[in-house]
Amino acid sequence: MPGSGCDVVVKIVFLFLAVMAVLAMFGRLRVPGKRHLDRLSSKRCKRCGRFRIGSGPCPCAKEKR
Repeated sequence: MPGSGCDVVVKIVFLFLAVMAVLAMFGRLRVPGKRHLDRLSSKRCKRCGRFRIGSGPCPCAKEKR
């Protein structure tokens, strides 16, 4: 008796999950965590600690106190 439609769907789901697990393992090998965190910390403002987006000044420099 050939496999039913449900068996095919289950096989496709398991194959998809296996491929995703292999891709996750290769992704961890390519991106070391320490260097990634250093890049993020360099994007922060030295005065207020907010992330700077773009090349303009931080919003804290524009505020008048």
